[in-house]
Amino acid sequence: MAAVLLIGLGYLLGSLPMGVIVARLTGGTDPRTVGSGRTGGTNALRAMGPARAILVAVLDLGKGAAAILLARWLGADEVVQALVGLAAVLGSWKSVFLRLHGGRGVATGVGGMLVVSLAVCFIAAPVFFIIIALTRLVSLASLLTTAFGALVAVAFVVLGWLPAAWLLYVGPGAAIVWLAHADNIARLRAGTERRFDPRDRQSTPPPSATG
Repeated sequence: MAAVLLIGLGYLLGSLPMGVIVARLTGGTDPRTVGSGRTGGTNALRAMGPARAILVAVLDLGKGAAAILLARWLGADEVVQALVGLAAVLGSWKSVFLRLHGGRGVATGVGGMLVVSLAVCFIAAPVFFIIIALTRLVSLASLLTTAFGALVAVAFVVLGWLPAAWLLYVGPGAAIVWLAHADNIARLRAGTERRFDPRDRQSTPPPSATG
């Protein structure tokens, strides 16, 4: 029962829509009303500019880290810690506070991974920045970095550098991120995916704020 409660708490923590919260507390534009309609850092940049977007990203990272650290502090074993972290990633994508809308789970997943293994994060991080520099496609960078990071984590498990319990986090967590990017994947395949421009700001509603 304690494990179930912890997993539920992880989901609620992950569900906190930091993009919406930051917008409301600082008088910024609700990210659900622009761009992709998502609540994460990239869309917060479009809605509110770089300073608030960085804050949103840091808070989203913190959700993933806090979920696992809380479970660890309360004495949960690594299997439960992994499931609590996974629940936070799920909550970030399907927030109970936003009628199962939200972000794409990337920052929350990375935040959890920072607790699980800094080494995996350091190895995977350059992939993200290289792809951004070459393509300016945030979605592609997020997808490939997530997949690469998961493979690195699996290699760490095989080598005995990471407990096997964490496969419950990295595998399903990566799958959630890919599922959350389903619309981006369709646009990438069609060649219509929007490229990142740090100067980009929008004030018009997205075609669908629930997609």
